[in-house]
Amino acid sequence: MALTIATWNINSVRLRAEMVAGFLKTEAPDILCLQETKSPVDKIPFEVFAAAGYGNAVARGQKGYNGVAIFSRVPIEDAGHVDWCAKGDARHVAARLPGGAVLHNFYVPAGGDEADPKTNPKFAHKLQFLDEMEAWGAVQDNPAILVGDLNIAPLEDDVWSHKQLLKVVSHTPVEVEALGRVQSAGDWTDVTRAHLPAPEKLYSWWSYRAADWAEADRGRRLDHIWSRGGVTAVPGSSRILRDWRGVEKPSDHVPVVASFEM
Repeated sequence: MALTIATWNINSVRLRAEMVAGFLKTEAPDILCLQETKSPVDKIPFEVFAAAGYGNAVARGQKGYNGVAIFSRVPIEDAGHVDWCAKGDARHVAARLPGGAVLHNFYVPAGGDEADPKTNPKFAHKLQFLDEMEAWGAVQDNPAILVGDLNIAPLEDDVWSHKQLLKVVSHTPVEVEALGRVQSAGDWTDVTRAHLPAPEKLYSWWSYRAADWAEADRGRRLDHIWSRGGVTAVPGSSRILRDWRGVEKPSDHVPVVASFEM
């Protein structure tokens, strides 16, 4: 059985619930992972997703910030979460899939504007979060899929200008190296790049600040799908659905999808 999984930083699930329902109808993934839901769990409009056929769900949330959720049209079990950096924020939730693999949905801290942990606590938080992900991944031995807004564009071809963004948070060498350690420690495969290798330019985020985001095309690939432990991706199945950046009142991120044999 093949399962298609989509990941999307939605930038408020309540504000964009109907848009997401339209996505589910149009694209019909088996599972949708959302980040930055910005809602307590009891305020998430589960009924909208259930009406679309996605009545199985697990979520972690908080008022106005962060938040992660997994909606599925196949049975899933809540597999818990990790309280990264002991901050009590809702940046991770996991679900056990049919067949036993665990799906991890992450929202890594953005890190603020200044790439200096000594002067920017938000950047220090991001680096600590990545260090903890590295240590966590090194002791995992179960088949797993990791998706989410990791807030790092690791490759030169994951940003519109490598040279101009080297000092910009999300593409600095210290972040890229830290994410590389996370990937290596957990023996994760970057599924999207396995299917769409460099030097093809890939972006999943475009700033709201651009007057014409499509014309400027100054994007970054911040959203990722990884797998490990023998979880096999369907060859060539990963895609970045750019058109969703052009809908009315969009998120600044777009969905990324891939399919897996279970």
